Amino acid sequence: MSRAKCIMVQGTMSGAGKSLLCAALCRIFAQDGWRVAPFKSQNMALNSFVTKDGAEMGRAQVVQAQAAGVEPDVRMNPILLKPSSDVGSQVIVNGKARGQMSAADYFKMKRTLIPDILEAYNSLAAENDIIVIEGAGSPAEINLKADDIVNMGLAKLVDAPVLLAGDIDRGGVFAQLYGTVELLEPEERARIKGLVINKFRGDVEILRPGLAMLEEKTHLPVVGVVPYLRVEIEDEDSLSDRLDAKRAVKPLDIAILRLPHVSNFTDFIPLEQHPLLGVRYVQNPRQLGTPDLVILPGTKNTMDDLRWLRESGLEPLVQKLAASGTPVLGVCGGYQMLGEELRDPAGEESGTPGTLRGLGLLPTVTTFNAEKHLTQTEAVTAAGPFAGARLTGYEIHAGRTEVRGEGFCTLADGTPEGCVQGNVFGTYLHGLFDTGELTEKLTAFLCSRKGLDPAGADLIPMEQYRQQQFDKLADGVRAALDMPAVYAAMGLQKGDSV
Repeated sequence: MSRAKCIMVQGTMSGAGKSLLCAALCRIFAQDGWRVAPFKSQNMALNSFVTKDGAEMGRAQVVQAQAAGVEPDVRMNPILLKPSSDVGSQVIVNGKARGQMSAADYFKMKRTLIPDILEAYNSLAAENDIIVIEGAGSPAEINLKADDIVNMGLAKLVDAPVLLAGDIDRGGVFAQLYGTVELLEPEERARIKGLVINKFRGDVEILRPGLAMLEEKTHLPVVGVVPYLRVEIEDEDSLSDRLDAKRAVKPLDIAILRLPHVSNFTDFIPLEQHPLLGVRYVQNPRQLGTPDLVILPGTKNTMDDLRWLRESGLEPLVQKLAASGTPVLGVCGGYQMLGEELRDPAGEESGTPGTLRGLGLLPTVTTFNAEKHLTQTEAVTAAGPFAGARLTGYEIHAGRTEVRGEGFCTLADGTPEGCVQGNVFGTYLHGLFDTGELTEKLTAFLCSRKGLDPAGADLIPMEQYRQQQFDKLADGVRAALDMPAVYAAMGLQKGDSV
């Protein structure tokens, strides 16, 4: 049985650009004719995805799979941690939740997950030519190195050569790279085949003296200076710059509430691409203003974030806007908040049994339980101005919602989903804007309310746009990296037979 070659991208810190570099490599190798799969043993993120067989995985590896042109598979991300507090997470193994766990308890048991990690990796390696592995955070976290399963610990387990990337846009990239290398053990250092400076703006020639000194001090080659690439590709988690967007200078103003545990904000990226739709994230009453549409997004902690919404002073403003006719849309946890009541009799969602009053904008009651609903979905909108839009997406939520009223959409089997009451809309469906059909209907609806003409606004389908962005990313990284050196690190040449 053949076994895939591999390359691993580690970083000097979180947010160094590992995810996009891995996506770029997946695309480049696929363009070069190889069968490619991404892999990350352990991901920590609130943005997740449901595979066709109903398993939950991190979106970073979904994006990388899309870049490689393959179907997302939970083996690409066998462990997913979804933070539920500053010191705890929901632990998901092979796509299924194992329950809540404190950071200390998870740290003690994570090495027991190595068989799951290796089984997932080895089965992917038997089916592909190249595995592109993403690390997490930094390999030089000396307090975590003893039981590492995602950086050098994983590299040793699967015998992976490593590229170490540093973010020059944040400053101090030479110290980042040199310090990281120095903190590694000799055998770990030996795995690094090249250094990558990421997110560079300016003339590379100005860097040359620094690059020469870095190579001299680390005894490692700099295999690329990757420019700051302006590509629109989904971000891994809340480090995303888009969540800091406070103003959007476009004809239509969409305000998304930036909940403390916001998840799957990638649902709204298609709206950002539309030439008429300005998308911004708000955290307090002063920022909210009078938008054309208010969106309550998904959240990992619906009950806690509902309390925050109440305490922040945003709740009465959303209710006032809804009463004045402003459209309000809730997705997943945001949909649950819009109802009359949220019940958590066993403390499954919030950790403490209890009941909370909702915003009272939809005739629904949600009861949380231990079971998680995970499924890919196709539907057609049934609600008023949005009726007839074809939707594809996925559901990923705990809790059952009782609806007394009109559904938002109709599932493929004829079952109504979501709820509509007047100008307030709610749905569990993530990815609802990806086909572009709901985006167009929403835009036309909002334009009609403001007397604007939506005609002439060019919008390509999200999937087509995504593929264009992957090619743009791959072109930029290919031009900046010493690709022969990357292939050589894996023991391959570009021209080798597949």
